[in-house]
Amino acid sequence: MSRILIVEDDEDVRALIGHKLRRAGHEVSEAGDGEEGLAAARAGSPDLIVLDWMMPKLTGIEVCAQVRADTALTQPRILLLTAKSQDSDIALALATGADGYLIKPFRANDLLERVTALLESR
Repeated sequence: MSRILIVEDDEDVRALIGHKLRRAGHEVSEAGDGEEGLAAARAGSPDLIVLDWMMPKLTGIEVCAQVRADTALTQPRILLLTAKSQDSDIALALATGADGYLIKPFRANDLLERVTALLESR
């Protein structure tokens, strides 16, 4: 069973993702903003972080950069979720350390496929 942290400020989206990942057999924890997410990543050593880009307090890009810079963390896979779909946005996400990128709105099956692929590549 993999440990997955969902960092998403939209409560409905967070609940949907959590439900799908739990049904797929993963241990899921959740955070509602970037600061909570960073603290949860440091406390829980997740295998994968599903990370929204546009959030209060710290953006997903800022969280991603801080996770990658934190040598005390076992480096998790990071899947960024966002409505930002420009090539420059995707390039920034990957350059900051994201392992994958999923554009909202997304299908639940696409999310599960990405999560599975990222966990298998760990």
